[in-house]
This record gives sequence, C-alpha cells and structure tokens, in this order.
Amino acid sequence: MMTPSIVDLADIVTGLSSADQRIFERIFSLDIVRGNLVLPAPMMPWVKTQFGSLDRVTSQKIVKITNLVTLESSVYNPLRALRPHNFLCKAENHTVNAGEEVDRFALPLDWTAEDPFGRVQGKHCITAGNIAKCEKHHCVVVFNNPDPMDFGCTEVADYIETGWKWAQRAHDFDPLARYCLFLWNCTNRAGASIRHGHAQVILGSGSHYVKVEGLRKSALLYREQYGSNYFNDLFTVHEALGLGWKSGDTRIMVYLTALKQNEVMILSPGLEPSLTENIYCVLSCFRDKLNVKSFNLGIAFPPLGDGAGWEEFPVIARMVDRGNTNNISSDISAMEFYGANVVNSDPWELAGALR
Repeated sequence: MMTPSIVDLADIVTGLSSADQRIFERIFSLDIVRGNLVLPAPMMPWVKTQFGSLDRVTSQKIVKITNLVTLESSVYNPLRALRPHNFLCKAENHTVNAGEEVDRFALPLDWTAEDPFGRVQGKHCITAGNIAKCEKHHCVVVFNNPDPMDFGCTEVADYIETGWKWAQRAHDFDPLARYCLFLWNCTNRAGASIRHGHAQVILGSGSHYVKVEGLRKSALLYREQYGSNYFNDLFTVHEALGLGWKSGDTRIMVYLTALKQNEVMILSPGLEPSLTENIYCVLSCFRDKLNVKSFNLGIAFPPLGDGAGWEEFPVIARMVDRGNTNNISSDISAMEFYGANVVNSDPWELAGALR
C-alpha cells in the first residue's frame, strides 16, 4: 500500500465510514486549490533540478485545513520543503553568510516565475509568482535593493502599494479571491529563505485567514455585548496608558498583549499615505534606534469587493522585533506554541523610542 500523503487528504476522508466523515466535517473544513505559474525559459532547467519537474511548479496542489472549533488553520504544500535557501550558518561561529545559491532575485524577469495575469512593476520593486505557494494566489514583491534593511519611506510605501496593486489585479483575475495579507519577513531570523530583500502577498477565497477572521468575530461579539467598537476601545485604553497616539489618519499602539518583543500595531481606515509613512517610522526606529536587524511585518486588509460584515474592521499592520540575528537560540519556544506569548521588552520603553 502507498503511504498516505496530506495532498491526498480529500480522498482519505472519502474512504472513511459515514459516521467518521460526519465527525470530520463537523470539526474540519478542507479546501484544496491549484496555484499556477508561468516560468521564463532561462529558469526552466533550474526548476527541473530544484523541484523535480516543471509541472509540479506550474500547477501546485495546496491543501488548506481549518479546525472550525478552535479556528486554527494549516496550509500544506510539500513543494515548500524544496525551496532554495541562500542563508548558511557556519557551525564554528554561528554567523550568517551567503551560500552558494546565486541571487536569482537580481534578475527577476529571467529567474522568477510570473503569475498568469502578469507582473506589477513598482518604482522600487516588481512582483513575481511565488515558486512554492502557500495559497492559490501568492506573490513575492522583489525589492530592487538586495539589502532588506536598507530602505527609506518611499521604498516602504512602494513595496506595500505594489503588493496591494497585485492583490487588486489578482482579484480582477479571480473575483472569488478577496482576502489579502501583506507579509514581510526581514532576514532569515524572521523566516526569509532568500537573502535578497523581498516581501510577500497572499490572496485567498472562501473566508479570511483564521487569525484575521477570529479577530473579526471577536470584535462582533464585543459589539453585541458592550455596544461599542472594539478597535476604538482598544486604542482608547492604549492611549490612556501612554502607549497609543494618533498620527494623521492612523492610530499607533505599542500593543500590550504582544506576540514577541517590541510589537507595534497600527490601525488605519484604508491604505492611506499616513499608514505607510508610520509603518516606515516604526521600522526605521527599530533599525536606527533599537538596533533591530530582523523583523516581521504583517498587514491584514478587509476583503476586496463586498465588505458586508467588515464595516468596522480597519486595515491592521503589526510589526515585531525578531531578536539578535547572531543568536542561534530561537525566540519561539514550547510556551509560545502551547501556552502564551513570552515577551522580554517593556512597552513603555518602546513607546518612548517611537515618540
């Protein structure tokens, strides 16, 4: 018998007894999508060597499973285990050095895949189809500048705006795809596998990603229970504590229940200039004042198209410091996975630096 695989989960569930199928469907939601790419000719020989075949890359099977009870969700694509990495860690001193992998982001038109609906060109970046997808529509925003920590306000704004234009184009191509996340994993400590500066955008269908959807439902329950807007009240209490302030159309908070060190949350009514400006201000403070060399940025958007049920949901940007890049000890432990977040930084010290 063949060994079962996550990509065969739908067939495995079909083979269960009717009673077990009912239990599965009561607890889990299963969604299987295809992510497609167009490969430039110079890239094809490398793709065959790296991933085994062109077909595995040009039409990728992605399995998304959600626990409907806990709103935990996982995305599976075995192809991601074969992603190229050009970060290597020398065992003798644990410093990160470039590996032998060439910088394929240096020539994106020749060495990155293209989405079926094409690329979006910004002033300081260009989009590419992600070679190993987490979602049917999953792009990489490749920065012109290979150094991910060398950015100004105009660059950060262009990265985000180009990613948003890509999401709009993907939505036009596939109107059922409406739920957008912009993600920037800055350096390998934050989860990047490629040294060259880049961000990612994913656009899903059906429902928003579970952490965003969970937040929306919690905000709706809060409205029902207290008759007040959760996000307004969240900012009000942070502002009262000296951990929140307004800047233009945005509201900035040094978030009390942080995921890790130095987390900042920004709320905005939309993709406003003040949002991208303040994202830059936080990231440049991380870099220039706090000596942060690795961070994660995530931006959650309300759905494209019909926004029924999302009327009070803002654009939410969250940024977090990922710690010393030379430290071989991970900043994530069993406590974070199974208990609660452990944070070593002081919110008021961060607020003082940001102000």
